[in-house]
Amino acid sequence: MPSISPLSGTHAPERTVDPDSSTAGARPPMTRDRPLGWLMVITGIIGWLASGTLVLEKLEVLKDPNHTTVCDVNPWISCGQVMQTWQSSLFGFPNMFIGIVAFAITITVGMSLLAGAQFARWYWLGLQAGVTLGFAFVVWLWSQALYVIHILCPFCMVVWAAMIPLFVWVTIRNISAGVIPAPANAARILGDSGWIITALLYVAVIATIFFAFIQVFAGTSGF
Repeated sequence: MPSISPLSGTHAPERTVDPDSSTAGARPPMTRDRPLGWLMVITGIIGWLASGTLVLEKLEVLKDPNHTTVCDVNPWISCGQVMQTWQSSLFGFPNMFIGIVAFAITITVGMSLLAGAQFARWYWLGLQAGVTLGFAFVVWLWSQALYVIHILCPFCMVVWAAMIPLFVWVTIRNISAGVIPAPANAARILGDSGWIITALLYVAVIATIFFAFIQVFAGTSGF
């Protein structure tokens, strides 16, 4: 509330206090509200569009089992074939519907951060639980695609790519801000290594895809 100056009797300007001012200087730039907000919006949009495309293709497959999806390239790269597996509907409905809801929430939180919203610790813990479960689910789907189904779904891989920086930076933000207790040195190292961790995860995904499909890349698979 504006204060009244005892000398002039006029309203003095209200002083705005940044709730993160005590910790912002110590936190990695990427974990601050605006950069993190942009990251959440961008990764959320990418993941939402990929999930939305999969929903549309799934609806076409349900109408016509012989429908050829936009990413049915060959026996090794095919969204349509992956959609026919039980792993694609783990909870009794198509997984992509989870992505539609989850990435919409991600976009909403990101836009809220860009608008200056401040969230309580319990909210960040809830978001952390969400991105952690989402990342774990993506890792499981990735392992199933590579080592059980042996078919790659390009739009699924776009979702994987969106989840990696989202999980890494939300986690580092929560550690740096004290939402997740951690030693100061560990928090600092993680904050300085966020993009390195992200890059290493991308390299790990690419390497596992290469070795899982080495016969295809070597041209000895028969296709």
